[in-house]
Amino acid sequence: MEWRDEGVILAARRHGETSVILDVLTKTHGRHAGVVRGGASRKQAPVLQPGNQIEVEWRARLEDHLGAYRAELLKSRSGIMADRGRLAALSSICALMTFAMPERMELTQIYDQTLALIEKLNSDEPWSADYAVWELMILEELGYGLDLSSCAATGGTQELIYVSPKSGRAVCRSAGAQYADRMLPLPEFLQMEGVDPAAIEVLGALKTTGYFLERWLAPALGNRPLPDARARLIHVLQREVKREGV
Repeated sequence: MEWRDEGVILAARRHGETSVILDVLTKTHGRHAGVVRGGASRKQAPVLQPGNQIEVEWRARLEDHLGAYRAELLKSRSGIMADRGRLAALSSICALMTFAMPERMELTQIYDQTLALIEKLNSDEPWSADYAVWELMILEELGYGLDLSSCAATGGTQELIYVSPKSGRAVCRSAGAQYADRMLPLPEFLQMEGVDPAAIEVLGALKTTGYFLERWLAPALGNRPLPDARARLIHVLQREVKREGV
């Protein structure tokens, strides 16, 4: 068995004295692992870093074997490493992909959106809102999407500011007011493109997506806890809120 593809490195872990097992989110073969012989060497180690874009050649005797990778760097994203927030976001992306993505299942939309988000992290552009939208997309693509188009109680489309924790549907201000302490926040930027949210609104969005990642997605994956890397990202964003004085 043999194929070639491009992908983003999610993780690299030591395997024996000199090799690494590389976990890659590929364009057409889904999340796929393979052994890189000599991957722990000084020459290879800087290439095999999470977030880097690589071209891989995978070979194995049988399709269900782990197999071996040959990897060639297409694009380094080492610039992310200099910024604490961007690095925390990259770590959370890679950890959530490893946590949530089934192996060897092509999910083109997830690949394209994840690649776009990592590119944003590697630029000077704001990224936190894009990250929250990405988590919303992950829920949608894995079959746990939220319905934010209209109010679950009235059917209206105005002043949608809550999400019901039971149904995952939007709720308008008037219908949700008496249950506000039990509702999840629905910031405007999750419903409308071009809105520039404050850090506290991004945290509100991540409270909502995190709730459904934990309550809907995680049980389907064996009730494993969400990755610690996501909690570290939330901590970084909370510090940003404090700096804004909100």
